[in-house]
Amino acid sequence: MINPKLLLFLALGAVTVWFIAAWRSQVRTARAAGRLVDDKPATRFHTVVGFVMCFFDTLGIGNFATTTSLFKLRRSVRDEWIPGTLNVAYTLPTVAQAYIYISIVRVDFLTLVAMITASVAGAWLGAGVVARWPRVKIQIGMGFALLAAASLMLMTQLQLVPVGGDALALRGAWLAGGLLGNFALGALMTLGIGLYGPCLILVSLLGMDPRAAFPIMMGSCAFLMPIAGMRFIRQGSYSLHASVVLALAGIPAVLIAAYIVKQLPLQYVRWLVVVVVVYTAVTMLRSALAERTAPAPGREPSTG
Repeated sequence: MINPKLLLFLALGAVTVWFIAAWRSQVRTARAAGRLVDDKPATRFHTVVGFVMCFFDTLGIGNFATTTSLFKLRRSVRDEWIPGTLNVAYTLPTVAQAYIYISIVRVDFLTLVAMITASVAGAWLGAGVVARWPRVKIQIGMGFALLAAASLMLMTQLQLVPVGGDALALRGAWLAGGLLGNFALGALMTLGIGLYGPCLILVSLLGMDPRAAFPIMMGSCAFLMPIAGMRFIRQGSYSLHASVVLALAGIPAVLIAAYIVKQLPLQYVRWLVVVVVVYTAVTMLRSALAERTAPAPGREPSTG
């Protein structure tokens, strides 16, 4: 009898190969048609960001909110391209994480596959909407999503959320609740809010062993990010150069964190992340407000 986990790995491998091939094809088509726009080429800054953020992501600190903060600080990626860039760039490093954590952490196979499927469905629907949003709408959406992420991080730091139980499987109403929750988290991924913190809280509320969050979260992201990322790629709503550099820098960081470092005392790092994410959320919302109140091109502001 074939190991069901092996089937999951084969499916993940097939999705990954499809993503790489389809991404390459889309880039070639866009370049040939003159539709490939990327006005801010990648730099060593993106290499450092990709490596450091994926390193800490593997150890349990999400990389979406922190990368958004750095993008906003350096203005290295257009605000409206940030959600797409995050989903495209971190797909391959997340696939590496999924292979590692699904291999070493025990969790019920039915629960794992069902939660992954729910998150993929949410991401597919969410990406189709967000990829078409205008700049201001994305700034507002990301601003509030980042505030929500910071709130969840703060609750975790202050131990205001359940510590979870010891269950490794969900059935009945508990499974239905988990599917609904992961569907929503998959949709939020497309706005740039990471899945780890919310997923950890979700599985804890459902009475599962918090360690089960790792294969569920990594597996969910590994399957949903290629699907969501491809919708952003087809819309041209991402930075190609930044995505490639972040992906290439992130993969070795994942392997180093998982197999060499394994764990670090991250208490103070998490507090810093909360502060940075709140600052970025406020900055994003201020940018949206400034653009909404700015006079339209070619029009003079009203003097009353």
